[in-house]
Amino acid sequence: MAKGKINFQKAIEELEAITEWFEGTEVDLDEGLKKFERALELASACKEKMDEFENKVKEIKKKFADI
Repeated sequence: MAKGKINFQKAIEELEAITEWFEGTEVDLDEGLKKFERALELASACKEKMDEFENKVKEIKKKFADI
């Protein structure tokens, strides 16, 4: 997943699907390892996106601070 190029909502939905898969009773360890790695990639990308959002909000607040 390219950094900064994620669809935040789709990433969250995929993370939820992975979580549901792990909550199932029949978990394949090899598949679980792949899903765990994917979940960490998604979580990292979401964190980066949230950091971008936070920085943008700070910029906007600073821009309009004198109003």
